[in-house]
Amino acid sequence: MKGSTHRRCYCRDPESGKPLGKKCPKLTNRKHGSYSIRQELPPREDGARRSFSRAGYETLKAAQTDLNHVRALLGLAGADDPEGMDLIAVMLEEVGDEKRPLPDVEETRRRLKSGQDLVGRLTVDEWLDRWLEGKRIRRSGLSRYDTDIRVHLKPRIGHHRLDRLRVSHLSGMFTAIADHNVEILEQNAQRRAAIEELAAVPWKGAENRARRKAMKAAIDAMPPFRRITGPATRQRVKATLRASLNDAIGQQIITFNPAAHVELDPVRKPKALVWTKERVARWRETGDKPSPVMVWTPKQTGAFLDFVAEDRLYAMWHLIAFRGLRRGEACGQPWSETNLDAHSLTVSAQLVQDGWDVETSEPKTDSGHRVVALDDDTVNVLKRHRERQEAAREEWGTAWVETGMVFTQEDGSWLHPGKVTDLFERLVAASGLPPVRLHDLRHGAATLMLAAGVDVKIVSDTLGHSDTRITRDIYQSVLPEVGRGAAEATAKLVPLQRKVAENAQKAAVDKARKAAKKAKQSKTVEAAKKKVKRKKPKI
Repeated sequence: MKGSTHRRCYCRDPESGKPLGKKCPKLTNRKHGSYSIRQELPPREDGARRSFSRAGYETLKAAQTDLNHVRALLGLAGADDPEGMDLIAVMLEEVGDEKRPLPDVEETRRRLKSGQDLVGRLTVDEWLDRWLEGKRIRRSGLSRYDTDIRVHLKPRIGHHRLDRLRVSHLSGMFTAIADHNVEILEQNAQRRAAIEELAAVPWKGAENRARRKAMKAAIDAMPPFRRITGPATRQRVKATLRASLNDAIGQQIITFNPAAHVELDPVRKPKALVWTKERVARWRETGDKPSPVMVWTPKQTGAFLDFVAEDRLYAMWHLIAFRGLRRGEACGQPWSETNLDAHSLTVSAQLVQDGWDVETSEPKTDSGHRVVALDDDTVNVLKRHRERQEAAREEWGTAWVETGMVFTQEDGSWLHPGKVTDLFERLVAASGLPPVRLHDLRHGAATLMLAAGVDVKIVSDTLGHSDTRITRDIYQSVLPEVGRGAAEATAKLVPLQRKVAENAQKAAVDKARKAAKKAKQSKTVEAAKKKVKRKKPKI
């Protein structure tokens, strides 16, 4: 295909106003005018001609270099590849019309072989919209992805070209998030200090009222209290981006996933701690919880269940405390999957929140589909609950909402998981027991089963875990008496000479004490006999 370079200027005839073109007398001066290139491209399907043109080169060498570049791009597809030739021609047309730099030859070769877009103008912002639109998951999962994308990813890296996104861009994003956290903490501290200062100003007096008014205005002008983006959220944002880029690789849009190589601080999941006497005393004194995840002792769990024995949802609290169902699983458990005669229930659905809306969904994981065995007491509790529900159904009559759920609102409609959590927290506060979350009852159920000697595999299956390591790492808290017994049993296995000597010494001391006690008793008896003889009457 033909291609050429030529030199021209934009001088016009002073009389006619028409361009002089090659007739310009100044073209004899090499510095006058500029060079242009023109390269024929493969014709369109309808036979129409098309070409690549570009002007404004200061030297012939620069023009020839770009012309050679265009020809090299056209040479990437052979004569036996009309589709490839057409793709390159379309690319060169777009590059010429938009006056963008010519694409790299080797990069274009790679894209052509892998079937990727040759132009590569897709931005991260555009790709994330396309990716999210194509996701077919439950609404709560879409909402989480949408939040990560809208709040973090789009504002910070959305303007980058997708194929040019690098690890350094992501490291910079997370550094910016960390810096923003510091700013939020400082602003929260300033607002908190201003509120405390306002609370110390008396209400009475014109001067005080004026001062309070000015301080309130200053507080209103401050940023509101905000939450920082913690380590877990940062890991979640990274996971969202990584998933989207993996799909881009699958669609051959990119070949490298920078999110897989960016390093973040690890998230340390809080370990569950038991409310021992010492921790309870400390909590009553200061109000501080030793850990975000706290577990009641068996005695405390029993005290709570006794306290809520007359609550309408007692059976739910009992089931979660002993069998470890998740909140959504308990709220979404139907009677059709609850076989009290067989002492079991099948977890096959759950109620989940999307914002404040509630929807039914499958269990959290594949292992969440499970059969949970029920003890005799739990079965009796559920039978009594069913009897009370039947009585409520008759009382409500036609107003009763038939959902088929084990646990419902007063009129039979779905329970709202958020309201269930609020009710549980109010009941715990009213009981006077140390605070635990509703999910901590699940932790407690695992702890109780493990303390009772139940095999960890059975505990894992009951809780719906995919791996027993999850059960060991997260849900196992050592009760004080269990830990003490294990410590004593372990200590007895190791023979130490120090222990032998200490035991011998202890035996000698005990023997000496017994001998002294016996001698003392003997002296007491002898003294008593002498006293009796002295008091013996004369005959």
